[in-house]
Amino acid sequence: MAMNHLASTTNTSPHDHSDCVQTALATAEQLCRHRGLRFTAIRQRVLELVWDSHKPIGAYDILETLGRESTSAAPPTVYRALDFLIEAGLVHRLDSLNAFVGCPDPGKRHAGQFLICTRCRTVTELSDPEIEQLIAGKAAAGGFTAMRQMLEIEGLCNHCRTTAQSA
Repeated sequence: MAMNHLASTTNTSPHDHSDCVQTALATAEQLCRHRGLRFTAIRQRVLELVWDSHKPIGAYDILETLGRESTSAAPPTVYRALDFLIEAGLVHRLDSLNAFVGCPDPGKRHAGQFLICTRCRTVTELSDPEIEQLIAGKAAAGGFTAMRQMLEIEGLCNHCRTTAQSA
């Protein structure tokens, strides 16, 4: 099972955040060019803001940041950019948090399984084809065709669980 960390739950390993964000932007630009999609300046900036903290971010938080930057972006502009990024597979929408996270593997379409820490809001995306196949199989056995899978699992990350136990 592959695990892609969207947010680090510990500070034990060094992380070059600037490189991470730049890699996400470069990958997005390359994928959009390859797919014939327009990666406009506002779409790029919204993606950068989504990746900036590695934590889920709401549309209005994005809008607030754009407003501080003197970018005249209205809510529909931000939502259109987010819709584009979702459709392109560059971000995921977490319904339970009404927020967005960057996709660490946008090169291939995949179902999302997310571990969401209810205390610190870190998110880890699992990329597990076995879970995806199990859900699709169960749905098909029930006469249902799954069009999109998004599994959100709430709990405590290792850091928060350890902190709670030692308190």
